[in-house]
Amino acid sequence: MAEDQMEDAGPGQSALFLSDAPVGFREQRLAAATVAVSTLMFIILAPFAKLPLTPLPSFIPIYQSALLVNDLITAAFLLGQSQFSRGIALNALAGGYVFTALMSTAHALTFPGLFSSGGLLGAGPQTTAWLYMFWHGGFPLAVIAYARLAAGPAPPRRGVAVLTCMIAAGAVCGFTMLATRGQNLLPAIMVGNHYTPIMIVVVSCVWTLNLLAVAALYRRWPLSTLDLWLVVVMCAWLFDIALSAMLNAGRFDLGFYAGRIYGLAAASLVLVVLLCRNSALYLQLIELHRSDREKSAELARLSTVDPLTGIANRRAFDAALDQEWRRMLRHGTTLSLLMIDVDYFKRFNDAYGHVAGDQCLRTVAQTVARRARRAGELAARYGGEEFAVLLPHTGSADAAKLAEVICASVRDCGIPHAQSATAPHVTISVGVASIGGFPEAAAAFSREGAAPAASQPGANVLVESADQALYQAKMAGRDRAAVANANDAATAGELAAAN
Repeated sequence: MAEDQMEDAGPGQSALFLSDAPVGFREQRLAAATVAVSTLMFIILAPFAKLPLTPLPSFIPIYQSALLVNDLITAAFLLGQSQFSRGIALNALAGGYVFTALMSTAHALTFPGLFSSGGLLGAGPQTTAWLYMFWHGGFPLAVIAYARLAAGPAPPRRGVAVLTCMIAAGAVCGFTMLATRGQNLLPAIMVGNHYTPIMIVVVSCVWTLNLLAVAALYRRWPLSTLDLWLVVVMCAWLFDIALSAMLNAGRFDLGFYAGRIYGLAAASLVLVVLLCRNSALYLQLIELHRSDREKSAELARLSTVDPLTGIANRRAFDAALDQEWRRMLRHGTTLSLLMIDVDYFKRFNDAYGHVAGDQCLRTVAQTVARRARRAGELAARYGGEEFAVLLPHTGSADAAKLAEVICASVRDCGIPHAQSATAPHVTISVGVASIGGFPEAAAAFSREGAAPAASQPGANVLVESADQALYQAKMAGRDRAAVANANDAATAGELAAAN
């Protein structure tokens, strides 16, 4: 049922609460089937309502304890939802459930022969019957109030929930006092365990109130989910009153027991719907949370991936360089960097076009990325036709070997380049720099937390060193790798300080 409600609500999720959720066709059929089954059972039981059965006083506390729990939980759900939707209307309905919970307790306490021969709280022979009438007349009034208040906008207000509970408790105290201390003011509707003629008049008025509650709900068409199931509840109350106070002869006959079973089913119905809706919303919340995490992860991935080549972009490279630089300073390890440039790429673009140029960059990028696969290694597009490979825990010699392997791998791709002055195919030049040659400067940088002079190189100096080595590789004829030395690093540091 809850899944049907979620499907019928549609993808817009315009209604997350029972008081707002539109009713779907399948839910209407389920509610109609529930009423039909209840009606059929009523028709079957009605002719036998006066059939006397064995008195079971213990049935009353069991039945009314279940009512108390169901009604209080339902009231708590409704009060919770009133903080977000149709505040005053839901507070009125929740007050009705608090009223029925407390009235059922007073009814049980005053029931003759249950806790004492005449009932507690100073009960008399008419007390329990009148409490039943007040009980079954008060709830439909709350439903009517809900239907009227829900017709217009009613934003939630602070303190209304507490006030609602206080009003419900006050009404229960007042009716209980009237049925006990003021019972002489009320006409007699019971003689022993049987009804007096005036009982028909009183119970007919109560039954009419319940019918008016059904009509008030139907005037709110199209019904919300809460409206629909309240209609079902009020139909069950009509059958409850008819069996247990109109068609039967008195206490402990078939109508007495059957009517109260109807009442228990009615009290449980909205609670079941609330629980199903709450479970469905919780599952939806989990699914939305999972979807949001997946979207966040995808956005984070897209923000760090170069859309053309599919490898890490400059942003991801800068973040990784900063992280690995700090880790190198903490642990005293080595850090190497390869700066890569595609030889004569402008000529390639002019000769073959930008589409072919983009494909060339993708091929080179994937070739470089396949060679940088160890943990912590990162291949990134640095900008234009330049790429960078970050190599944590890698010394200068190993970095140089990897640079030669990458150069050879790009050659093996055999991408034609007729305009190259180096080879008839695309080649690359690589500059190699490593921080492993400057442990004292790295330690000083770590202590100071910043690089105050060129003698204390930072992460940017490592990039400058690799860029200087790349320039040397180009000057030496391209299609090769060149390794920066300490003098190159010092020069790079001076340039960085000057800028």
